[in-house]
Amino acid sequence: MITKYFKRYYEEIRIEKSERWGTCNYYFEADLNGEVIRQIEVYENNKVLKYSEQMMEDEFGFLTDQPIDLIDFKEFEINKNDFEYQWHR
Repeated sequence: MITKYFKRYYEEIRIEKSERWGTCNYYFEADLNGEVIRQIEVYENNKVLKYSEQMMEDEFGFLTDQPIDLIDFKEFEINKNDFEYQWHR
């Protein structure tokens, strides 16, 4: 399967249970249809959330069920090694 990798920064500040998580870098692994296979959320306070088919959701979020637009995300493309580094840290 051919996959693409993306990193996209979101400015929205997240607060969970009165704790400020801050802004977030989202990492996505997607197939050529834009279906997200794995997703990582790295917050300003160093909290990390990871989702995949093996771990689809937790108390804080879930693996997106919406495909990403590969054309819109083109400028956010990263290499596989950058994604895997975040996945395994």
